[in-house]
Amino acid sequence: MPLRADDYEKRDRTMTSIYLSSDNPRWIPKTEADLQAAIDGGLFEESHHLDLKKAPSNKGDNRELARDLASFAVDGGTLIIGVQENKESQTFELAAQPLNGLPEKIESVARSIPDPPLSVITDVLKSEAGDGTGYVIVHIPASPVAPHMVDNKYFGRGDKTKYQMGDAEVVALHAKRRSAEADTLALLQKQMDDDPLRDVGEQSHLFLVAQPTAGRRDMCLPITGAQDWNLRMATLIKRVQESPDLRTALDQRGFSPDLGDAHQGHRRARGVARSSAGLGPGRTYIPEGRWGDEDVIELQLFEDGGLRLLMTRLSDNLSKPHAPADDAEQVVFDTAAVVLTRQVLELLRLISEDVGYHGSWAVAVGANRLRGRRRYHGQSVFPSSQRYSDDTYVETTGATLAELRQAQGAVTRRLLGPLLRSLDSQELFAKALTDKE
Repeated sequence: MPLRADDYEKRDRTMTSIYLSSDNPRWIPKTEADLQAAIDGGLFEESHHLDLKKAPSNKGDNRELARDLASFAVDGGTLIIGVQENKESQTFELAAQPLNGLPEKIESVARSIPDPPLSVITDVLKSEAGDGTGYVIVHIPASPVAPHMVDNKYFGRGDKTKYQMGDAEVVALHAKRRSAEADTLALLQKQMDDDPLRDVGEQSHLFLVAQPTAGRRDMCLPITGAQDWNLRMATLIKRVQESPDLRTALDQRGFSPDLGDAHQGHRRARGVARSSAGLGPGRTYIPEGRWGDEDVIELQLFEDGGLRLLMTRLSDNLSKPHAPADDAEQVVFDTAAVVLTRQVLELLRLISEDVGYHGSWAVAVGANRLRGRRRYHGQSVFPSSQRYSDDTYVETTGATLAELRQAQGAVTRRLLGPLLRSLDSQELFAKALTDKE
């Protein structure tokens, strides 16, 4: 059901800044008066990063809006709905629009018309008239899968208007994306090479790497540099685990170990970490001679926003104690990959909002020791016959803040879809790999 105008005040969301110019790179309007002041001060000018227009009113307008959104998705930008140009005076003026259902309509256009779909962020400013009208600020983050098509055409943004992109520009953008993916995979490979349990046991290990694509070098210093950094990390993990949306997406599934088992705090070079008991301060494996010693989890957060996850129980031998060695089989916990990937994505959302980072993330997932292994079949007496044919799995993608807020399922599907399909289990995790309309 569409939100009423009064409901927008109840949204628990930090307003997103708007790039107007190099002199005003982080302008955050909070009221109608702020918009009017920007008009009076001559701050508004349609540019590569900003457009102003009235709300769409018909199917043609919806497709035009989709083309605008697609054009901004290349480098990122903002649409302000409710500010229009006065052609005679060549100035801008307020034109408050009916708010009832408008943000949802804009988000629906972004998800349904461009190919691939877009996730956008909408902020609402109510008119001081109190008549249910107001303004919608639509933030379009730079998309990691740009360019986007509308009506089988790619659109980009010039100095002031959108345009249809040529083949050479489309090819260049795809090449740029492949280069960014290669950089992320290099970070993932380093994480896998630095595995402190690399030569321990036989279990498959899971790795997750996330890096902000446009963050400051000290982006996460408010967390990692605080005196109570360990408590702050523990609080972030608790917020992840208590997220009702995440619990619903995972169908109440859990796994051990997960982020909650990373209960020890450690300082790391240029960052901090939480780990289970098996890792010491210097990332040294410390077995205690007990069952489950090989089951380790570690979460590292660096000052520059980089995040690394290691979990060493992506597979396990579930044969009965004292069974013949020939009966032992390492089975893969695909549930672990899904649960921890969704937990990390939710953690990235919380970190982004806590430190005020509105840019995109490069994310990669990896796993090793997979060759010949089947997924764990739970209580079923019919285990899968599909055995993984490679020793390692790696995949990378980008994720915008809009996707972390609205489309974590789609990001998870991009990261894990090939692995789950190879293990013949993607359909078992449909809820975790899709998003609410």
